[in-house]
Amino acid sequence: MSSLWQTVSENVVFVLEFLALIVVMFLIAYVIEKAVKKKNNDTERVLATRKIVVIGVFSAIAAILMVLEFPVPFAPSFYGLDFSELPALIGAFAYGPVAGVMIEFCKILIKLVLKPSSTAFVGELANFSISCMLVLPASVIYLFKKSRKQAILGTVVGTLIMTAFGSCFNVIYLLPKFSELYGIPLDAIIGMGTAINPAIHSISGLVLMCVVPLNLLKGGLVSLITILVYKKLSPILKAAHK
Repeated sequence: MSSLWQTVSENVVFVLEFLALIVVMFLIAYVIEKAVKKKNNDTERVLATRKIVVIGVFSAIAAILMVLEFPVPFAPSFYGLDFSELPALIGAFAYGPVAGVMIEFCKILIKLVLKPSSTAFVGELANFSISCMLVLPASVIYLFKKSRKQAILGTVVGTLIMTAFGSCFNVIYLLPKFSELYGIPLDAIIGMGTAINPAIHSISGLVLMCVVPLNLLKGGLVSLITILVYKKLSPILKAAHK
């Protein structure tokens, strides 16, 4: 019974940590967007009603894309490539950083309805937090000056921040937490990486050879597609917002 209670307690703490991270991301996005709106004398609400409707649609698309995850040959099976950041980044460019964070959050909720967690919710936390590290910096940079050059700069910076943050977060928190909640020893997790790449002998090695290239690949592809399609979608999104 005590073991069961300990497990429940650990999961409650994890959920609270997850919620705290969501609140922090939202507050960062809100404060920055509000400040820029004030500077530009923009009196529109950060979350106008029509904007919320579009956020809901984009969240559903993002959730479907999150479920459609592809394995990558250089990483264990619990790492996969998906394009769920694409609707969030497009939405953030169109409606601001708060919209991007909201899409990321709602995406996770919808995904859990479509497909229950297979990683004790650690995968969902990883996806939300690391995705926000792409969406937030990119959309904030674009928010200050909406041009193609600024969009490219934003996505490059966002991809680099996402990769750096994702690497550190995996080593310090995500992989140890996955081991704890899922009941798999860290050595076994490292072994999954070693089976794919014999050069992997540690958590840092696993992150360096699996997480870093995965985040660079994902960030690069999502950024490229966003840059290519956003100009065509922008008039439609602006018309929907009026």
